[in-house]
Amino acid sequence: MKIRINTSKNVHGGDDLAQRLAGEFGTALARFAGEIETLRVHVGGDANPGSRHRRCVLEAHPAGQAPVVVIHHAETVLEACQGAAHKLESVLETKYGRARHRKGGDTIRRPRVTS
Repeated sequence: MKIRINTSKNVHGGDDLAQRLAGEFGTALARFAGEIETLRVHVGGDANPGSRHRRCVLEAHPAGQAPVVVIHHAETVLEACQGAAHKLESVLETKYGRARHRKGGDTIRRPRVTS
């Protein structure tokens, strides 16, 4: 999974911030690395001077499918990114988790066949 991080001019941090966020997202979304080709991270802030609102937009691009996008707002960049990662994890668990975790038990519609 490739992680691409973009920040707006209102967010300061440079390479240190990018490396820290890449590590956070890589850890949080590791179990979906097989499904996601590229994760795009857009970190921005409110353009009003003195405003402390930060935004994190995550775009997960699964192979051959439409991208999954989540947005989270918080007071700090790290809180915004952690909230967005949690939201994306929930969406991906709904999308891919059901396909992975099927019950193998019998049902009343399909009784076990013994030979």
